[in-house]
Amino acid sequence: MPQFIPNYLKTYEHGKLEPKIGQLNKILAHCTLCPRQCRVNRNKDERGFCGAGKDSRISSVFAHFGEESCLVGRLGSGTIFFSYCNLKCIFCQNYEISHQASGSTITSEKLAAYMLRLQGLGCHNINLVTPTHFIPQILEGLLLAIKQGLNIPLVYNCGGYESGEVIDMLDGVVDIYMPDAKFASAEVSRQFCSVDDYFPNLKSALKKMYQQVGDLVIDDGIARRGLLVRHLVLPEGLAGTREIMEFIAGQISRQTYINIMAQYRPCGEAYQFARINCYITQQEYIEAIRIARSFGLSRFD
Repeated sequence: MPQFIPNYLKTYEHGKLEPKIGQLNKILAHCTLCPRQCRVNRNKDERGFCGAGKDSRISSVFAHFGEESCLVGRLGSGTIFFSYCNLKCIFCQNYEISHQASGSTITSEKLAAYMLRLQGLGCHNINLVTPTHFIPQILEGLLLAIKQGLNIPLVYNCGGYESGEVIDMLDGVVDIYMPDAKFASAEVSRQFCSVDDYFPNLKSALKKMYQQVGDLVIDDGIARRGLLVRHLVLPEGLAGTREIMEFIAGQISRQTYINIMAQYRPCGEAYQFARINCYITQQEYIEAIRIARSFGLSRFD
């Protein structure tokens, strides 16, 4: 296989990265970085639903060995956890980060230094966890890191509730898109993350992501480029596994790499809702795998 060159390096070398940063920064003046369209002026530190203001904020930076095997490899996935979230699922397993914004503010220079540090540790990628609401600031840090030698894949690890306009701007920047596919039902997404249009936006985002990077390419066990979808199985079929897998198989690709996850546990405010104040059963997980296979999907983590 030819030597891997990250998308962002090609875009930078063609002089197209800085204009993208300029476009994204303009959005902060009336923030529409996600479909919630809060339109607050984050340049003046105004806050919308996610809670983020002008400065990016992170919770932790480390070589992660608990991610998908094709991201972790032998030396780990270089993970940067961003505080706040544009979804704020009430059962979030990182509730302290997404809802309570634990962490500290960070400059673009420091973010670049962290990226380079993770690369120096031998990590196989830079894994941006919940980047949606900080993408302009992240790209500013990325630009600085590129100028200092960053050259490993960039992973966009998001909740799946994305702005089509922003995803279009990320064309040529992201190497691996790793969105959650959380819910198919508007009633369920309304109850658990206060949005009616999660699934329509997810479907649109998945199509754009796939058009940009295609099926996941794995070289010597390590993911290099492509789409990787996460699906967390919820109790009582609340995640809408059948509808999600049918869509992926029929309108994305049967070669889509999917991580169907069994680790749901009631966290955050889940105790307030009887339907999710429990663990999933082994049978519920097995059924989710069976459904995916029934639509011809077979690439699982």
